[in-house]
Amino acid sequence: MGTFSCAWFTDSLTSIMRTIAFYRPASGGSPVEEFLDSLPDGHAQKVTWVLRLVESLERVPQQYLKKLVGTDDLWEVRVQIGGNNYRLLGFFEPREVLVLTQGFSKKQQKIPQREIDLAYRRRSEYVQRRNQP
Repeated sequence: MGTFSCAWFTDSLTSIMRTIAFYRPASGGSPVEEFLDSLPDGHAQKVTWVLRLVESLERVPQQYLKKLVGTDDLWEVRVQIGGNNYRLLGFFEPREVLVLTQGFSKKQQKIPQREIDLAYRRRSEYVQRRNQP
């Protein structure tokens, strides 16, 4: 059996890592941070715990991260605490960075269309600002 260098081990760990970024409009602030600040402390801690899982697990269970069916590459981070269902929507840009556009409390089976539309608008704005010289 061959020996593995420390660099190989570190590279193999970081290759599975994702980074989560919060969308920030040109006007400043962060809709995701505002959402997290609005939650009770224990709920915000659980959401943060799920975000850490999404960043660190190579294969995130669909219980926590799932592509939204019928969308053009929008994803949802899913958090359930008792009878409360929270969702954070976002997109990958580039492949390793999940940009979260907003968070909300989910009260019905389907994600409301207005939340999907908002995520698309914010993604468009994000990409447009990123591509400006």
